[in-house]
Amino acid sequence: MIRVEVTHERFEIAGGFTISRGSRTHADVVVVTLTDGTHVGRGECVPYPRYGESIDSVMEAIRQTTATLDGRLDRQTLAAQLKAGAARNAIDCALWDLEAKRSGRRAADLAGVGPLRPLITCFTLSVGTPDAMAEAARKAADRPLLKVKLAGPGDAERIAAVRANAPRSRLVVDANEAWTEDCYAENMAACAAAQVELIEQPLPAGKDAALEILPRPVPVCADESLHVRGDLPAMRQRYDAVNIKLDKAGGLTEALALYSDARGLGFKVMVGCMLGTSLGMAPAVLVAQQADYVDLDGPLLLSQDRAGGLVFEGSTLIPPDSSLWG
Repeated sequence: MIRVEVTHERFEIAGGFTISRGSRTHADVVVVTLTDGTHVGRGECVPYPRYGESIDSVMEAIRQTTATLDGRLDRQTLAAQLKAGAARNAIDCALWDLEAKRSGRRAADLAGVGPLRPLITCFTLSVGTPDAMAEAARKAADRPLLKVKLAGPGDAERIAAVRANAPRSRLVVDANEAWTEDCYAENMAACAAAQVELIEQPLPAGKDAALEILPRPVPVCADESLHVRGDLPAMRQRYDAVNIKLDKAGGLTEALALYSDARGLGFKVMVGCMLGTSLGMAPAVLVAQQADYVDLDGPLLLSQDRAGGLVFEGSTLIPPDSSLWG
């Protein structure tokens, strides 16, 4: 019999966080703790309103699913009973952690991806005025890989300001669905001029068919348009890369399978995250081992991470200790 505890935790964001859809001052996460009387497994998720999720709805989905499954709680049954999303992610990752603790083996070894190596992660710059983003870029100019949030109108000036003030950093940008076909050409040209390597989700999910004919001199990456393996076929003519996030995929189990299928179809892969703590990032480190881009900087954006969190040496993410997860 496995005992389930579901909690909501809040962490302050250092300086706030702004994307095209709005600003936040705190990261709200839901943590699932599974206990069999001897061993404890934990998983964290970030409910995301863009996908119709809230703290309350995710916590209720976790409670209902775990109560229904009761003693039959395993990853395969979970995937059959609960749709992909934050709730399934927290349970799935907690099950991986519990299995690792019970077996005395690392989750990476159980998943067939160990031993883990350190990774260079993006460091995210919030969207703002060109002057504000120039200042943020100056402060982060020693980081090797920056992820620049954009917002549609004015993006050409924003990306130029970042490039001028972080001349040696590699750049990727994330429009978070904020571009339109009218501003696409100007913004794409500005990104190409700034030597941007990748553009995430320029057009809204569900309105991105135009990418099949629009030029893509800078590779374009699906984020909001891509959640699980079943979404991949529709992406083939529209995107050059996919962003795998455990909260979208519904956990480590689907994320690993999604990575394999995406590679098989020739996509470049970014492994990303919602804004959470090290507990949410740790399982994603397994998927990110051979990714083209790693964006697991959530803890770096918090005023204070959870105790025992991941260690970062600049932008280098050190693999998690088993006391944190896995």
